[in-house]
Amino acid sequence: MTNIKLHAIVLALIIVSELIGTHTIKIGVGTIVLLPMLYALLIGIFTTLKFLNLSGNKEINDASALLGVTLMLLMARYGTLVGPTLPKIIAASPALILQEFGNLGTVFIGVPVAVMLGLKRETIGAAHSIAREPNVALIGERYGLNSTEGRGVMSVYIAGTVFGTIFFGLMASIAASALPFHPYSLAMAAGVGSASMMTAAVGSLSAMYPDMTEQLAAFGAASNMLSGLDGLYMSIWVALPVTEWLYKKCYKVKYGVSPSEDEEGLSEEDKEIIEEEKEIIKDEEKNMEAVEEPSKKEGE
Repeated sequence: MTNIKLHAIVLALIIVSELIGTHTIKIGVGTIVLLPMLYALLIGIFTTLKFLNLSGNKEINDASALLGVTLMLLMARYGTLVGPTLPKIIAASPALILQEFGNLGTVFIGVPVAVMLGLKRETIGAAHSIAREPNVALIGERYGLNSTEGRGVMSVYIAGTVFGTIFFGLMASIAASALPFHPYSLAMAAGVGSASMMTAAVGSLSAMYPDMTEQLAAFGAASNMLSGLDGLYMSIWVALPVTEWLYKKCYKVKYGVSPSEDEEGLSEEDKEIIEEEKEIIKDEEKNMEAVEEPSKKEGE
């Protein structure tokens, strides 16, 4: 909170991004909406270049610590939008709850692609969800973040943090232009458990449907909150077991054999421990041989 340089950089990014404003680009049937949030993200990335000497490790670490606070304020804002549109949200409750099953698409699309690209157990962490904070915690608790599954989930988490808002903003505008779905359904689909990604998608939809701005934000926020509540349980009880099952099937199709027991059941930490124990056993055997050799010579 006391890093004045960081606050000055953030203020400058906000001013420049707002001055650039919102722009739309027509691409065939789709419309790409470029929001100030996207400019701020891209310019912020460039401030970390070493030769510019703007954002160093201190600013990066301090910004990471403040991220949770800013997202808390953002969710409080969305909470105030849910109240006035509560009757519409209650009427759409079955759709809001059932849309969580749509998040399983990451499993059925991501696992075959990951195995095809040559990933092994990293596939489990990378493809079981969109890998936001609750999913990172789940993989860390189940397998450990130093495991291959942990590397998979952290890779997707970092990629989502850097590119997620850009991708969601562009995808929402293209989907709204090219697909025959109601804007409310697209706003609900944007609530996958990430406040920043949902904000980017809803922002693009709001630019295309300005008369529905509040309703879109409310549906997106409600969907996002429900994803945060039941999304973790969906990952524990459905997504993770299905990912494990599909991974074994895809692995066998590609390599002709099932994943080895060593790969299936052990984390990297477990493997290191086993290797250390093997080395200890080898050393003990050498010591025993060294003790037995003089005894044999004396007996001869």
